[in-house]
Amino acid sequence: MELVFVLLKTFFFYWLIVIVYRFMGKREVGELSIVDLIVSILIAELAAMSIEQAKSSILFSFLSILLLVFLQILVSKLSLKYDKLRGLLDGSPSIIINRGKVNFKELVKQRYNLDDLLTQLRARNVKSIEQVDYAILETSGKLSVFPKQNGKSGAYPLPLILDGKIQEDTLKELKKTKTWLLELLKQEKVELDDVFYGFYRNHQLFFIKNSDCIS
Repeated sequence: MELVFVLLKTFFFYWLIVIVYRFMGKREVGELSIVDLIVSILIAELAAMSIEQAKSSILFSFLSILLLVFLQILVSKLSLKYDKLRGLLDGSPSIIINRGKVNFKELVKQRYNLDDLLTQLRARNVKSIEQVDYAILETSGKLSVFPKQNGKSGAYPLPLILDGKIQEDTLKELKKTKTWLLELLKQEKVELDDVFYGFYRNHQLFFIKNSDCIS
């Protein structure tokens, strides 16, 4: 009888977790943020505890999982609205290699040593740092690598504006000011709040307006 009960609980939590992750949204395992990973671990632990312990209450685990899902959805919605909260929870991408030069200050800040960097480059069939134009450590921990084109550095379009918010780090990277960026927007007759995504390449500002996006 106990075996049947365990099998029934396993069946129940299998479908519950499938439904839960459908509500939480699609994202690859390697792209999970810190918050997503914590919630995933807690859900797995709650389900495992309920299955392993014969006397444990399914209702207790069920309600706890629902609470975690509610908190995750709430935090996700707030993160979309408030960029400071998103930066606090997820952090921001870090430029590890800039035009073929390693940013050792950023390596130390991210606790990312040179061996880690070289290992990641080799995994992407990059033989040496000199072949890399840009390497960006994403908030998920994944390293995005952009090789040089024909041995030369290109103009990688770093984001200047995201959801109407100016990206200060990119401005510093370009050695530009807010006044400069606002003047460019003024010339295009576009308001900052109306810019969904904007980047600068080849001495020109490119952007997508909120009105251009599918609602």
